[in-house]
Amino acid sequence: MTMVEDDKYAYVNYLKMNNGAIIHGHTVEVKKKLDESPEQIIPIVLVEMRERFGSEGKEIICEADIAEDFPNLKITHAQRGDKKALLDLSLRNAKFYMLEKHKQEKLVNPDRNLERIMETMKKDLRLKEWPTHIECFDNSNFQGTNAVAACVVFKNGKPSKKDYRHFNIKTVTGPDDFASMEEVVFRRYRRLLDEDQPLPQVIIIDGGKGQLSSALKSIDALGLRGKITLVGIAKKLEEIYFPGDSVPIYIDKRSESLKIIQHLRNEAHRFGITHHRNKRSKNALGTELTMIAGIGEKTAQDLITAFKSVKRVREADPEQIEKVIGKAKAKILLEYLQKN
Repeated sequence: MTMVEDDKYAYVNYLKMNNGAIIHGHTVEVKKKLDESPEQIIPIVLVEMRERFGSEGKEIICEADIAEDFPNLKITHAQRGDKKALLDLSLRNAKFYMLEKHKQEKLVNPDRNLERIMETMKKDLRLKEWPTHIECFDNSNFQGTNAVAACVVFKNGKPSKKDYRHFNIKTVTGPDDFASMEEVVFRRYRRLLDEDQPLPQVIIIDGGKGQLSSALKSIDALGLRGKITLVGIAKKLEEIYFPGDSVPIYIDKRSESLKIIQHLRNEAHRFGITHHRNKRSKNALGTELTMIAGIGEKTAQDLITAFKSVKRVREADPEQIEKVIGKAKAKILLEYLQKN
């Protein structure tokens, strides 16, 4: 027997074996009372299932420690082999049942689905209220050049793309992710405060304790400590850091909280990288064009705006180029491109 759970329900899977074959399989949905553990829920379901399917087996393969509830039965906590494979199968069955319930709930009752997700995140992130507004920051630079940052916004668990923001780093020279994070967090929330805009309940920093500490400096400078929950997510192990905590927490990888945090982090990375590549491309294009005698910064900027890349300039018809920069400069440019 195995069990998975969400904020209100536990899902217990029971498999009955006979002569090495599974002859019955069933998943029970149990409404939880307070914070009941598997050791409290599984014994109740087990009694019901044994009666329902007429089971008289003397061994129970189970992930929970329920030996005290069934002193006359052998309780096996399988770690390997065929019994472990059965336990894994049971766990997959329980997960599948729970996910299907969530999918149906999302279609039939989206408000309830949102409520469950918000309640789960509130619990996992130790919040006082539902995180209906979350923002996530990520930095991007290439060998210290073209440093940018991205801020993505989720509302009610979903991306709010109209609220996404890019930042060009203004006060930091060289590849200093900590100082860059401090700058963009300060700029973002200084502006929201100045414009009397709503603040998020949660800010997620893509990085470990260093980036988190840098962001906290700006939160303190703005007088927002205690008003916004600040967390950092470290890569690879998906460790969640809180300011002042030396030891990270690990959210269950099956939890919808971690999935939303990962979605935020991945979206911030994607959004930031896209902006960073565009900036590098424009800077590289502008540098090459302004090296041509007779092509100044204004002309180069007009070409960047119109064609986006040198490749597209090369592929453009002379008439298209003439419309953007005029006949005389178009002639200079085309002669250069033909030679290079």
